Amino acid sequence: MRQHVNPLSKNFNEIEYIPSLMEIFGDSELNLHLDIGSAAGEFLFDLALVNTCWNYLGIEIRERLVKTAKLKVKEREMKNLYFLFGSANNILNDIQNKFIIENVKSISFNFPDPWFKKRHIKRRVIQPEFINILSNSLQKGSLIFIKTDVKDLFDYMDFIISSNFNFKTIDIKNFNYSKSFNPNKVKTSREKYVIVNQLDIFERIYMKI
Repeated sequence: MRQHVNPLSKNFNEIEYIPSLMEIFGDSELNLHLDIGSAAGEFLFDLALVNTCWNYLGIEIRERLVKTAKLKVKEREMKNLYFLFGSANNILNDIQNKFIIENVKSISFNFPDPWFKKRHIKRRVIQPEFINILSNSLQKGSLIFIKTDVKDLFDYMDFIISSNFNFKTIDIKNFNYSKSFNPNKVKTSREKYVIVNQLDIFERIYMKI
């Protein structure tokens, strides 16, 4: 069951100090992937273990999950994985954290909370203002991956990102995953559940131009 957390709560206005990439990772020169809404981190743990030539950074709004994930990283002595607690919008909108967006090669939004009620749509992680932040700071050629099993949410996210002229849609069928953050096509827990239950998956890739 998903624990709903209001990202607009004032509780997330205070942002924790984020160390430099050199302090966070064993090799800060590796390509950096950012996963927004990383939950307990299983997806990133799987990725970081099998794809050691990339660094992985997860942002999650549920503090308990972040604390548990950080303990696992420490216990397993992983040098290419790190987790942050807080609202992604607030963290990445903070000028002191601009270095994160400026260094990422790709960002994933995997099965984010749909916030179905009309009055709650403003709580969805992808908002025009947030995409503008990414648009202004991402390097050219950086990629955004979205994936969900909720058609309405997919249409909404696609509209918001496609409305920004700095992003163009990439043909997934011809996309070369071998050079991406996920060369082995590791799946999230939600994706595995959706596949087992034969539900539809909607996904798209965008490039900063």
